[in-house]
Amino acid sequence: MKTYFMNPVLNKELKLRFRSGKTFLGILFYLLALSLLMVAFMFVLRTTSPVGFFKPQESRMMFMFLAFFQLGLVLFITPGLTGGVISSERERQTLSILLTTTQSSFTIIIGKLLSSVAYLVLLILASLPIYSFVFLYGGISPTQLVQVFFFSLFTILVIGSFGVLFSTLIRKTIVSMVTTYSVTLFIVGGTVVISLILFQMADIYSSSVPKKVPSVYFSAMFNPGIVLADIFEPTVSDQIKEWTGIKFPIWAAHVISYCVVIALSLTISVRKLRANMTKGK
Repeated sequence: MKTYFMNPVLNKELKLRFRSGKTFLGILFYLLALSLLMVAFMFVLRTTSPVGFFKPQESRMMFMFLAFFQLGLVLFITPGLTGGVISSERERQTLSILLTTTQSSFTIIIGKLLSSVAYLVLLILASLPIYSFVFLYGGISPTQLVQVFFFSLFTILVIGSFGVLFSTLIRKTIVSMVTTYSVTLFIVGGTVVISLILFQMADIYSSSVPKKVPSVYFSAMFNPGIVLADIFEPTVSDQIKEWTGIKFPIWAAHVISYCVVIALSLTISVRKLRANMTKGK
């Protein structure tokens, strides 16, 4: 286990990324921004509340707001961190030197991926004390907090695997990053548009008995926003079951499908890492 995850590539990348004080300044400003958002949200809800105090239902709304804000941050930053991990080495002409070491392609890819997403993981861990303030007012359970935390980590790995894949396949860093951002945008917005189009084409309300549209399930299960909403609102799953007729939990389908995507992305990256060099690409 240590050979795969604590390899020299990972150690070097972590030291380079966390040696600068700018890294910790970024964490500081992120926590300050998150704290200000939380305080502002609490102030607005408290002043507009007819009873004049913060209720558990409003605490739950605040937690959902912070969770979706963090998900947006993950989807926005991860492509930029991982979209150039291999292509930048190729542009600096240091990839050939890296490949002549005793490290396997797998340890290089894993080291690059983990070192790239380590900063985001640290941001999420550092924000946990802020989330703990929500427990002062109730409205959520520790289980939901753990689910949101691991869902964010899983999303980071999914988008990160896409970034590493395109960085391995595409020569130019800027093109690789744009491709990764495009795929992320499709996952977030494109799946919703496809689901709406499928609903429109099926015309489920054209008769007295609504039709089932199973294809909507397969487009919605790839959307992280829908799955995150399902963590907070069980009615989301109930509505999807009613529309599609598929009773399998959408969060389980989301995890299984993206685990396959992660495995395929990393496998292709490992296979193409040295193949591109031997072909001179």
